[in-house]
Amino acid sequence: MGVVKQTQRLDKLLAHSGFGSRSEIRLLVKRNGVQVNGKTVKDSGLQVNPETDAIIVDGEPVHYREFVYLMMNKPPGVVSATEDNRDRTVIDLLGKEYSHYDLFPVGRLDKDTEGLLLLTNDGKLAHELLSPRKHVPKMYYAEVTGAVGEEDRKAFSSGVELDDGYVTLPAQLVILAEGDPQKGQSSKIELTIMEGKFHQVKRMFEAVGKKVTYLKRMKMGSLLLDEYLDLGQYRELTAAELMELKTE
Repeated sequence: MGVVKQTQRLDKLLAHSGFGSRSEIRLLVKRNGVQVNGKTVKDSGLQVNPETDAIIVDGEPVHYREFVYLMMNKPPGVVSATEDNRDRTVIDLLGKEYSHYDLFPVGRLDKDTEGLLLLTNDGKLAHELLSPRKHVPKMYYAEVTGAVGEEDRKAFSSGVELDDGYVTLPAQLVILAEGDPQKGQSSKIELTIMEGKFHQVKRMFEAVGKKVTYLKRMKMGSLLLDEYLDLGQYRELTAAELMELKTE
């Protein structure tokens, strides 16, 4: 996963692999706890190649990975950030085995929005997916007060003007069920947008006089939310999912 540098410092590699801080790794080396290619290491700054060198720490082989890619089904009430002073973040939901990878969410979902969120430490891929030039499609399922009909579909396909005057790119609205306001029924829709403005889906419906009451992201580019992931659960991307995402 990703291109690994030819060589790098041993202490940096071991820290990145979860074996402790650099100072803790210096102590490991001092007490002869690290071997490279069968030889006990004396210098924690030794240059090593993680792809070709056999590195062992206290009898445990080191399996180095530069990048990690996780798909999460984000629950409501959790913020898409690496840290927050008031609320739990999506990073807080991860197990300790990912704590040393410096993962971050690719883009944001509103606090009350559910669904697909990609977490990684691959800045290049994140930039590619979020770049306005790329127009990576994002598909949402939403429940909306009022009767969403053909007029709304046509308006969205042309682009609608938001409250700040910005006109959205054309979006694809699929009406799954047209609600009846008199019976208290919400409309059920799928909306695919090609950009990611702040609160965009909610603001698009506000622009046509309606309100989103439930929102869930189902797809980002080629990546489709795994239906077997419960809210708050996550898993690593498969090799096929990652390859497809990288060729968007």
